[in-house]
Amino acid sequence: MTGKNKLPEITGQRQVAKSHLFAIEEIDLTFSNGEKRQYERMLGSGRGAVMIVPMLDNDTLLLVREYCAGTHSYLLGFPKGLIDAGETAEQAANRELKEEISYGSKELCFLSELMMAPAFFNAKMTIFIAADLYSATLPGDEPEPLEVVPWPVKDYKTLLQQSDFSEARSIAALMLLVDKLRDTIS
Repeated sequence: MTGKNKLPEITGQRQVAKSHLFAIEEIDLTFSNGEKRQYERMLGSGRGAVMIVPMLDNDTLLLVREYCAGTHSYLLGFPKGLIDAGETAEQAANRELKEEISYGSKELCFLSELMMAPAFFNAKMTIFIAADLYSATLPGDEPEPLEVVPWPVKDYKTLLQQSDFSEARSIAALMLLVDKLRDTIS
């Protein structure tokens, strides 16, 4: 579905900041009605990221508790990570599972794609459900082992009430899973 507005013309672009994680670009825009504005946006790698909802069995999902520098706290969420150069989203999902929870998956099922803060950031996250798990470990980039937390799917409402389960992407993934499984968890 498209709206009635025409995309604004980009009349100028310049990088205004860069770190080892991302760059910030300033863009000059001219809208179809003649209005001119300047926006800033973060530039991503362009490859995207993955989040995985691992299902230990039909009734139990696996979460990880890991340190989050943005909030300087430990939060509960689903395994996730960037897609490396040369990887498909499915390969990245299986790699992240092995790095973060010491499981691989024989059955990855596409769940959804999400955009993270599209007004400021062009970053897509592909969400998968991982089933038919098997033990497998790869070294990851985490500075410490992640705590793996099993959770009964039918108890998702209690999970939503946990103060350390507050990341919007993980909440969205959980609700998409619950919607997909609605008939089996009632």
